[in-house]
Amino acid sequence: MAAAALVALAGLASGSAFVTFGGLAAAIVFATVLAVYLLQQQEVEAERSRLSGQLITAEQDERRRLALFLHDVPVQAMSGIALMLDGVVAAIENGRYEDAKDVLGRAVTTQRETIRELRNLSFALEPVVLRDQGFGPAVQALADQVGLSHKVRIDLDIDAAEALAERAQIVLYQMIRESLDAAIRRGSPTRISVAIGEVNGGAVETLITDDGSGERRRRVFEALEERARTLQGHVDVERSSDEGGTAVRITLPPYTARG
Repeated sequence: MAAAALVALAGLASGSAFVTFGGLAAAIVFATVLAVYLLQQQEVEAERSRLSGQLITAEQDERRRLALFLHDVPVQAMSGIALMLDGVVAAIENGRYEDAKDVLGRAVTTQRETIRELRNLSFALEPVVLRDQGFGPAVQALADQVGLSHKVRIDLDIDAAEALAERAQIVLYQMIRESLDAAIRRGSPTRISVAIGEVNGGAVETLITDDGSGERRRRVFEALEERARTLQGHVDVERSSDEGGTAVRITLPPYTARG
């Protein structure tokens, strides 16, 4: 820009209108390009700040859900076990040994269920197979676990996810896990399918369908929407068929899906 200004001054000094106008034109073009560049950088910084804010919010929401789970499930279960053990002691002191045996058996059952819940939580938060073997084996292990526990068939078509960025794979895995849990809670599906593929423009779409009861509560999908927003994605929910069921469609843009 300084060079263009010098050219314009030289043109004025020499009386050459052509040189003067040429230098001014070059200075204007340079100033325009610089302004556009600075504006683009401001937009990039604003977008980065917005994404950072969304990520922080999502992490806070995740901690809130974790705290709620710990309070409602294992903490309540352990409190119940303590009360049952107090009952066992009282029954033994009063010579009611059969009652003590019955209550102790229920306490042991509750303890084992609590251990299972905590093991499932640990797997969900940081599945070792996702870190060590990759996305495909992790989702397959999850599908096998849910399928065996609830006697439901789960079909997977997820090879396209192997090309995704690590962050996208982690978020997508969490969303698939939550979608499977929601499908089971909605009511007795016999079949669930998970398909991942590329759609128009390079976006990545994940479609999770089930043949169970339809979901009417909007809040069930709010957690999915929050996770999708951390990757600039969005979630659409619709009926999977005329008979019922639910289809959850998760779409991630190419620039976040592939990093």
